Amino acid sequence: MTNPLYDRLFGANAHRETPFLHLADGTTITHATFDRTSARYAHALAAAGARAGDRVALQVAKSPEALAIVAACARAGLIVLPLNPAYTAAETEYFVSDSGARLFVTDPARREEMTAAAGAATLLTLGAQGDGTLAEAAADRPETFETVPRGADDLAAFLYTSGTTGRSKGAMLSQGNLLSNAETLAEHWRFTEDDVLLHALPIFHTHGLFVAMNVTLVAGGAMIFLPKFDAGAMLDHMPHATAMMGVPTFYTRLLDDACFDRNVAGHMRLFVSGSAPLLAETHRRFEARTGHRILERYGMTETNMNTSNPYDGDRRAGTVGLPLSGVELRIMERDAPVAPGETGTIEVRGPNVFQGYWNMPEKTAEELGPDGWFKTGDLGTQDADGYVTIVGRAKDLVISGGYNVYPKEIEDLLDAQPGVLESAVIGVPHADFGEAPVALLVPQPNETPDLDAIGDALGAGLARYKHPARLLVVDELPRNTMGKVRKAALRATYAQLLRQS
Repeated sequence: MTNPLYDRLFGANAHRETPFLHLADGTTITHATFDRTSARYAHALAAAGARAGDRVALQVAKSPEALAIVAACARAGLIVLPLNPAYTAAETEYFVSDSGARLFVTDPARREEMTAAAGAATLLTLGAQGDGTLAEAAADRPETFETVPRGADDLAAFLYTSGTTGRSKGAMLSQGNLLSNAETLAEHWRFTEDDVLLHALPIFHTHGLFVAMNVTLVAGGAMIFLPKFDAGAMLDHMPHATAMMGVPTFYTRLLDDACFDRNVAGHMRLFVSGSAPLLAETHRRFEARTGHRILERYGMTETNMNTSNPYDGDRRAGTVGLPLSGVELRIMERDAPVAPGETGTIEVRGPNVFQGYWNMPEKTAEELGPDGWFKTGDLGTQDADGYVTIVGRAKDLVISGGYNVYPKEIEDLLDAQPGVLESAVIGVPHADFGEAPVALLVPQPNETPDLDAIGDALGAGLARYKHPARLLVVDELPRNTMGKVRKAALRATYAQLLRQS
C-alpha cells in the first residue's frame, strides 16, 4: 500500500537537487535537502509518541522547518492541525483539546504560556530559526524514513473554521481531498517545474499551505519563501518569480507603491487572488499598471478550491470564474436549483470536498448530504456562461421588512461612488423592519465622500427597501488574517445604532 499524498507531493521530488525554497537571506534549499529534513522530523515525531492517525497541532512561525513538519506528518500518516500563531492560550486550548492532539508544537518563547493549553498533548517547541525541542530532537535522526502506508480516504489534516457563529468546527480533509485539488489547480493554472512562486502568505491557512505549497510540489517547482508580506521585499523578489498567490490586500499595497510597474512584473506569468473578494477597481488598476489581469478563484476551508477564472480566456472582474474540472456546482433555493442569474446558496460536490466536521455528526449531516453535495453557506449567482459571482455569506443576508437584501449588491454600487475606497453593508436591529442595512464607507486617501450624492445614487439604483438606513464613514474595516471583512464584529459594534437614533 502506498501513501498517495506523500508519494506525489514529496516522494516524487525527493531525489531532485533542484531548488525548492529560496529564502529571504539568500539561502536555497533543494527538494532533496527538504526531504531529508522531513525524514528527520518524522523520526522525531514518532519518538515523541505519535502514531498513524494521531493529530499534531502546529502553532509556529512560518519557516522551512514548519513546512518540513507538514511533510513529516504526511509521510508518517499523521494528521496535521495548523493553528494561527496569533491565537491566545485560551483560544489555542480549545483546538488542541477538541482535536485530541497527541502532540502540540509551539514557539519556544511561548512554552510556559502554552503549557496549560497543551492539556494531555505532549508539548514540543519549534522556533522560526529552526531552534526548539523538536528541532533538537530531529537534529541527529536518520535522513531516511520508511513511509507509513495510507489510502486516499485516510485523513491528512484538520482545518478549523473561524467560528464566527458558535464554536469552531474542525474540517476533516483526506489525502485524496488535498491531492486531487493540487493536481487540478496545477493543470488549470499551467504550473511546471520551471515556475517560481512568490510566497508571502501564512501557512496556517489552506491558501498558503494546501494551495500554494501543494501546487508547487505537484509541478516540481520552487518558491521564494518570505516570512510575511512586505511590499518592498515583494518588489525586490518579483523579477525572479513567475507566479504569485495573494489576498486582495497584497495587490492594493503593491499598487500603492510607485515602483510597481510593468518592468517589475515583466517576468511574471500569473497573479492569483483569493480568500476575500477583490474589488473590480483593483482589477482595472492592476491591469492598467502591469498589463496583467489578476486571476480570481473561490474556495473555502472545507473544500479548498471550487472555481477559478480561466488561465486562457475571459477573466471576468467581480466573478470567481467557472467550476474547476471534477467539481460540480449548483445554486439552490429551498432545495431547488434557481434560474441562471438568480441568487441562491452555493453547493458543491467533488473529490475536493471534505469528509465532515470532527466530532460534529449533526453539523456534518446538516451541511454535507449523503449524496456528497456540500452547502457552502455562500450566496451566489451563476450566469448563462457558467461564471460564478459571490454575493455574500448567507449569515450576512439582511432581511428587512420581510425582503431579502444582499449586501454585495449595495456594496458594488457604493464602491463605484467618487471618494469611496471600499464599503461594507451589515444588518442592524430595527424596531419596525426587524433589521435594516447600514453602510460603512472607507474613503479614498485624502478624499471625503459626499454622502448626499451617494444617497442620491442609491435612490436611483436600488429599490427603496435596499437603501441603507445610515451611511457611516470609517477609517478602515476590521479584517481577519486572510483579509476578509469581519462583519460579525461590525454587527456587534453597531448593534444599538438604530435603536439610539
